[in-house]
Amino acid sequence: MESELPLAWLKPGDPFPPLSQAWGPDSPAPGLLAAGQALHTDLLLDAYRQGIFPWYSQGQPVLWWSPDPRMVLDPRAFRMRRSLRQSLRQWLDREGVELVFDRDFQEVMHRCASQVRAGQQGSWIVPDIVRAYTGLHEQGLAHSAELRHNGQLLAGLYFVAIGHAVYGESMFTTVRDGSKLALCLLVSVARRHGIGMIDCQQNTRHLASLGAAEIPRDRFITQLRQAQSLPDIDWRRETLYCDELLTAPP
Repeated sequence: MESELPLAWLKPGDPFPPLSQAWGPDSPAPGLLAAGQALHTDLLLDAYRQGIFPWYSQGQPVLWWSPDPRMVLDPRAFRMRRSLRQSLRQWLDREGVELVFDRDFQEVMHRCASQVRAGQQGSWIVPDIVRAYTGLHEQGLAHSAELRHNGQLLAGLYFVAIGHAVYGESMFTTVRDGSKLALCLLVSVARRHGIGMIDCQQNTRHLASLGAAEIPRDRFITQLRQAQSLPDIDWRRETLYCDELLTAPP
């Protein structure tokens, strides 16, 4: 990535630079903070605690980001449109349908990596990303929300959770509304536990249509620190709390 702007290069053991050093909105890559060669679970956890995330393609250095503003979804602002409400009801009426957490985290990651997306060639979910996030999952800090029918994985998403700080990562689906139903599962648990925001990282039209909005990075970091100080949630034991979703205004 060519630019005259300075970019910190992280060597093993180096701390992340201050978030104020991330490239600004008029730069070639708004939010880019640093680059390096290493990616491992401990470094990934350190990044998330500071509101930093990795995003890069195969063959690139590990690129670390902290955009300003930050796209987040307030679970209370999630747009449960009539069509999605109907879809959720229809799926729940089917025998053998499950909305569950952590049945097969790695498979969800692999399916997210192979999901064909308009205007995108390849995937940022490269093997090192899979290994690092799997390490977080083994520590109980990364999870998958899954839609299954008769045991078959139809759709899902994965996310990082530290205390009450929740960071959405990627999703996939093989059926209409499947990934939205997995998000319904995550949102319902977030509402039940009073989680104030789900980090969405980057602004997209799809996320905005679901109720996500941008907030200043300083505000994001303040809320993040507060949320991280709260107790961890035992996601594997959680279930869909559908009453709030099915009765909430669209």
